[in-house]
Amino acid sequence: MTLLLAWLGGALQALASAYAPADAWTGWHAPGLGWLPGVLELLGLVLLVSALQACTGPGRLKKASAAAFGFGLCWLAGSTWWLYISMHRYGGLPAWMAALAVLALAAVLSLYLVLASMAYVRWRSGRLRSDAPLFAALWLLVELARARWFTGFPWAAAGYAHVDGPLAAWAPWVGVYGMGAVAALLAVALAAALQQGAAWRRRLGVLAAVALLWLVPPWLPAQYTRSAGSLAVTLIQGNVPQDEKFDETRLPAVLHWHLQALHQARGDLVVAAETAIPLLPVQMPPGLWDALARPFAQGTTHALFGVPLGDFDTGYTNSAVGLGPGQPVYRYDKHHLVPFGEFIPPGFHWFVEMMNIPLGDFNRGPLVAPSMPVLGQRVAPNICYEDLFGEELAARFADQSQAPTVLANLSNIGWFGNSVAVAQHLQISRLRTLELQRPMLRATNTGATAVIDHRGVVLAALAPYTQGVLEARVEGRSGTTPYAWWVGHWGLWPAWGLAGLVVLLGAGRAWRRRR
Repeated sequence: MTLLLAWLGGALQALASAYAPADAWTGWHAPGLGWLPGVLELLGLVLLVSALQACTGPGRLKKASAAAFGFGLCWLAGSTWWLYISMHRYGGLPAWMAALAVLALAAVLSLYLVLASMAYVRWRSGRLRSDAPLFAALWLLVELARARWFTGFPWAAAGYAHVDGPLAAWAPWVGVYGMGAVAALLAVALAAALQQGAAWRRRLGVLAAVALLWLVPPWLPAQYTRSAGSLAVTLIQGNVPQDEKFDETRLPAVLHWHLQALHQARGDLVVAAETAIPLLPVQMPPGLWDALARPFAQGTTHALFGVPLGDFDTGYTNSAVGLGPGQPVYRYDKHHLVPFGEFIPPGFHWFVEMMNIPLGDFNRGPLVAPSMPVLGQRVAPNICYEDLFGEELAARFADQSQAPTVLANLSNIGWFGNSVAVAQHLQISRLRTLELQRPMLRATNTGATAVIDHRGVVLAALAPYTQGVLEARVEGRSGTTPYAWWVGHWGLWPAWGLAGLVVLLGAGRAWRRRR
């Protein structure tokens, strides 16, 4: 029964990750149910806590590790199954090996949760006032470790399910990982209220505390930024299938369409996706760069588009180039690279060599890069899954005089086919806008191409897997949220420190009880 509860809880976590973006963006599900993913996520955690609390007596740590491993495997494999598409369909890896790689990644990342769950079962006291903070702190450490260690892979973090729920009000204070910790705190309280034999007074008190944490956040101060003017923007979605992106027979048509779309834009800023121009400078046909840059040398329209820079001898970068009248060429080099796709971890060259991944070993750009000036706005690019790392985006806010007023994500999720990864990535960008209270422009190859305001609201979007151009206005913002301030100065160390302190206190109490 314990294992069944844990597996069901993990499945609910994965379902929350899959459902949330669909309801929030495309309307695939019934409108007005933005709170449902958060409820599913919370229920999944309640089942995990209940399973762990049922692990008693001899062998309780072994039972806890099995329950946590099952929960983590269902949650993470169910949320990131689309990695199989990139490795098998586009990378050429055998199907069995691609499936095994997805399961192996989920299994390794689940080990963090296994260790935390064993610690919870060993150190819990049976008292709600100490068990709830202990579990929340351990959950926070699990998500921080998954986000930071071994380059980090924080996809499907618990907080993303709450973008449209009451816990979203915590985002500008504590960010996505803090939101997950609050959800974990609530989960332990709910599990206590649902325990068989619990007195009605205890249940009533616990439910009142849960309601307080769930309902009070919307009354927190909401706005920490102010308008900094607006821009007319044009976002380009090429919809080039990944297996055709580097095809020499298709490339001329792809380049022609992108150049035409860039040149026909009449707004203040036109943005094209990651590697919209999929050629290194030495590979470009003669005259292509001049033809690309010439229209932006005069007038008021600026351009920002993805293109690899460098060469095979000295190394190359996954970059964004900015062009504008009367200003030097702007360059942003991606800092947070994707393992196996953009850099090869030591000892894994054999694995990468089995896949067909062009330009698979990029050089890394700086963590804090200058923004691109556009008519009084400071536009800060990030490329592909860099927007998963809110703490790295927040590092650009340490110097308020140079802090971005608009964020721009250039992505190519074509690697993952027609899957929920596209909508999940939109949900991730929405949470970044809540944490930093900055709008996000998303220019992508296959979706989700969208304009998101500083409140996480999708103002305009193109249908995924279609070729098109999106025109809209975006309002830049100035000012700093509490999250942007403390993370911009100290990174995630305060979260690590607070969670570690709570866990040490819990371990100390358990040690004193045993004595």
